[in-house]
Amino acid sequence: MSERIVHCRLLKKDLPGLARPPYKNELGQKIYNEVSKEAWDRWLKDSVKYINTYRLDLASSEGQKFMLKQAAVYFGFEEGELAATAFVPREDEPK
Repeated sequence: MSERIVHCRLLKKDLPGLARPPYKNELGQKIYNEVSKEAWDRWLKDSVKYINTYRLDLASSEGQKFMLKQAAVYFGFEEGELAATAFVPREDEPK
């Protein structure tokens, strides 16, 4: 089976897409259609900052709703600002 290529709305280039929608809703379908695997992997890494900052319980409907909203804003499907996180880069990390 060949890789599915999408024009990634986040990285603005044609890249391999996800194997299946990440959520069983309209947002999941939009992400599947318009977000590359590379951008999705970046979101997964960044999403940990929200989970840790807000101590989210992703088993709760509130936690899921919050993360879906952040994902929608992150990928540009919704207007708005991403929630602030407590993440502070280490000073000795290369820029």
